[in-house]
Amino acid sequence: MIAEGPLLWYLNRATGLTLLVLLTVSTVLGVLATGGRPGHRVPQFVTQQVHRNLALLSVVALVVHVGSAVLDTFVDISWWEAVIPFGASYERLWLGLGALSLDLVAVVVVTSLVRSRLTHRRWRAVHLLAWLAWALAVAHTAGIGTDIEQRATWAVVPTVVCVLAVVAALGLRLGQALSDHHLVRSDS
Repeated sequence: MIAEGPLLWYLNRATGLTLLVLLTVSTVLGVLATGGRPGHRVPQFVTQQVHRNLALLSVVALVVHVGSAVLDTFVDISWWEAVIPFGASYERLWLGLGALSLDLVAVVVVTSLVRSRLTHRRWRAVHLLAWLAWALAVAHTAGIGTDIEQRATWAVVPTVVCVLAVVAALGLRLGQALSDHHLVRSDS
């Protein structure tokens, strides 16, 4: 514990919400990039590159978010409590969900960095953990976020929009998959 005062607390809140938005947009772009079809307005490689860049920016925001939580003296969170799920004395469940989300993001990032050494099937199986990381981040936000508890519009609205965006992207992707499956079956 190094810092006193509200600066780190505000930084933690701001980076937490920013991180949720970045993870959401990255997740949505990841979903849309996998469902690309010829003739779409935005080439698939552009969607994938923006997805990767936003994912990288998310990692930076995650480091700042966790760092500000650990350095802030308002709540006593040690570095290991931010990494090891469900070991914290403060808000054990909600902080644990955040730590688990962080761990899953780390696994997805590491496997993406060594993607060329993995089969596509293995990489994709691990990469799908990003969905769980996102869902855990939403639960962490809803459970530990004091602004959500107080129903502050500036925190609730973006969180709800993030959930709706991922649900819409998933619906779109599932609709494309069903349509593709139907086309393949009708061609047979």
